Amino acid sequence: MKNTKISNHIDSEGFYGDYGGAFIPEMLQPNIEELKSSYIEILDSKEFQEEFKELLRNYVGRPTPIYHAKRLSEHYKTQIYLKREDLCHTGAHKINNALGQILLAKRLKKSRIIAETGAGQHGVATATACALMGMQCVVYMGAVDVERQSPNVDRMKMLGAEVIPVHSGSKTLKDATNEAIRDWITNPTDTHYIIGSVVGPHPYPDLVARLQSVISEEIITQMPEEPTHIIACIGGGSNAIGAFYHFLDKEHVNLIGVEAAGKGIHTNETAATLTLGTTGVLHACMTTLLQTKDGQVIEPHSISAGLDYPGIGPQHAHLHQNKSVKYVSATDEEAVAAAFLLTQKEGIIPALESAHAFAYLEQQEWEPTDRILINLSGRGDKDLSTYSKFI
Repeated sequence: MKNTKISNHIDSEGFYGDYGGAFIPEMLQPNIEELKSSYIEILDSKEFQEEFKELLRNYVGRPTPIYHAKRLSEHYKTQIYLKREDLCHTGAHKINNALGQILLAKRLKKSRIIAETGAGQHGVATATACALMGMQCVVYMGAVDVERQSPNVDRMKMLGAEVIPVHSGSKTLKDATNEAIRDWITNPTDTHYIIGSVVGPHPYPDLVARLQSVISEEIITQMPEEPTHIIACIGGGSNAIGAFYHFLDKEHVNLIGVEAAGKGIHTNETAATLTLGTTGVLHACMTTLLQTKDGQVIEPHSISAGLDYPGIGPQHAHLHQNKSVKYVSATDEEAVAAAFLLTQKEGIIPALESAHAFAYLEQQEWEPTDRILINLSGRGDKDLSTYSKFI
């Protein structure tokens, strides 16, 4: 049962309950203060809203449709609807945030953009936005992800971005984020860091959530009846917050986030942060993360590069703590099986990240009267080299 007495949104200090804040080095203080003092005023301005909504409508292709998946519904003997974020320009929900933040960066008179990326979808979205606006773009990406997401690397380069492989640590998203933060510290004046998920120091979690909330805003107007369940995958958690945002205070709608269990939560190869994690500071915010008793970050594992992250957005940590959202996990094997089922029932190849949300359908008994909305956050073209190993 949801506890609506506890606020599910950010407070004036940048915290969601016990989680959030801005644990930053002194060098970044001016950048963060500039963002904190201006982002809400800019986002709420008539000029920003008109330009942002025009781009979402005519460049991204919003509103994205809601599709009634009839054959998948018959398979599970219930009613399943898909929010088709995979049909956004660039192939995922990430473009909503990238365009919003680059409009913000222009108003802050920044000339250089940096970003981190795991699956490459946020990197492609940021490179696309930079090409559109004629701005310099540098994308940090773990060397492992560069190899497993090579089509997206080529897309970023074609769009004019400089892609810098990161060879430290596990060579994945965590390490790419570390390098992007180091770059921002070195270039604090002319550079805006477009963080791709609801992670990082305040105000980024709230900024990204506001820009992605267009997803749930559309769900409200598009569903023939209000959904009984909304399901989304979570790594950092941007597509999930986007889908949940306008439903967080509707206790009759069941919100479910599915994190990556990797090879299983009882193995050492998992990214199930909320299932196994403890409270600590990661990437400049207080949140839940995978760490040892000594506070050393545990390297995560997921077959999906976008969920291969040892932390979680602070709002998700708060929603988990107050039980407003149910958080579960799905293994690599379950996600791949779900992806093949969706493909063969509906002719839609999902991103490996999104496949984790579909895997939850197999874990639950459903009623014929349920109306289940799944946020299909991205398309699976980028994952074909991984999927081909299971054909």
